[in-house]
Amino acid sequence: MSLARALVLSRAPVLPFMVMGAGWGTFAAYVPELKAGLGVSDGLFGLVLMCSSIGLLSALWAAPRLDAQLGPRALPLAAAFLGLAFVLPGIAGTVALFAVAMMVMGAASGLCDVVMNTRVSELEARHGVTLMNLNHAMFSFAYAVFALVCAFTREAGLPPIVVLGVVTLIGLCLAPLTYGIYADEDAAQATRTPLPLGFVIAGGVIVLLAFMVENAMEGWSALHLERTLGGRPAEGAQGPMVLGLMMGIGRLSGQVFSNRVPDGPMLVGGAILSAIGFALVAGAGSVFGAYVGFGLAGLGVSVIAPIALGIIGRGVRPSARSRAMALATVIGFMGFFVGPSAMGGLSQAFGLRVAFAAAGIAVLAVPAVLYIMRSRASALQSPQAPEERRDPAS
Repeated sequence: MSLARALVLSRAPVLPFMVMGAGWGTFAAYVPELKAGLGVSDGLFGLVLMCSSIGLLSALWAAPRLDAQLGPRALPLAAAFLGLAFVLPGIAGTVALFAVAMMVMGAASGLCDVVMNTRVSELEARHGVTLMNLNHAMFSFAYAVFALVCAFTREAGLPPIVVLGVVTLIGLCLAPLTYGIYADEDAAQATRTPLPLGFVIAGGVIVLLAFMVENAMEGWSALHLERTLGGRPAEGAQGPMVLGLMMGIGRLSGQVFSNRVPDGPMLVGGAILSAIGFALVAGAGSVFGAYVGFGLAGLGVSVIAPIALGIIGRGVRPSARSRAMALATVIGFMGFFVGPSAMGGLSQAFGLRVAFAAAGIAVLAVPAVLYIMRSRASALQSPQAPEERRDPAS
């Protein structure tokens, strides 16, 4: 399938993927200014970032039921909520208000993430194609574009509220266009269908590892470039841009090769490449050297979460798909927020070089990859599995 055809099939869920990328790319690029505005230490800022997990976890557990009850309205409403949430850090002038803003951003991101990934999985099942890498690639490209824009807006002295407000307007305008497919499963049936728990949990662990290192880079790359390596604000903002660009390229490559390269080797190769990139970041003596490291790390980690989510979506019954995505995302998003906060603690104690080296070691936890491959084989052969579908990793 051509990329153009895949985009046409993904036209409803791909828009909130792009809004989410734009919002988090803007946030990551403005982290130095947001942190400076609060006047807090690395450790406290990491803890404040972790506050988003409170809203995230509540939204993730509620998402499957809301999705079943709202039906085709779930994605537009989740996308609008996401757009509104991104403006909040820009108007939060105190640590307490910033913590509340992060909670709301976490809730909006969690709800939208479950719904849009479920829609992509429904499309994959309906058309017998892989689309997860493409949609996550559009997140990464939007992330890179807005991080690059922020390099110029920060140099021009524009405050975070201006660019975050633009993201909110874009999100609200695009939300009505996300009205798309829906599996039309009965809400009660969706809660009764059993899940292959070992299979879904193993997939969630892989997503956790990917999100942990991915968001460690996103949340702290600009600070590393500016504080450790003496880069200017524009050079710091370009760190998230390089990361997002290479992740987008990696995910597009994953989309192209998804039916040619088995999932297992792609996951392991991505983890190894990501670890090499982190090592380069930790040892970089210049801004350019750190860019190379961030690029390799982003390229490697980019395919891990989409492949794992695609495996999960194909390995459960349609009526259980939303709950499976929610459970995997709950586990995965623990890494999304534990990663940046753990980076803050390590940076506080040992410096950002050691923190990035530790992130590279974390991504090498490949036994979880091997476990999901075994769990996947048994799950697809069990009575819980959906209809047989050819997969190159089988």
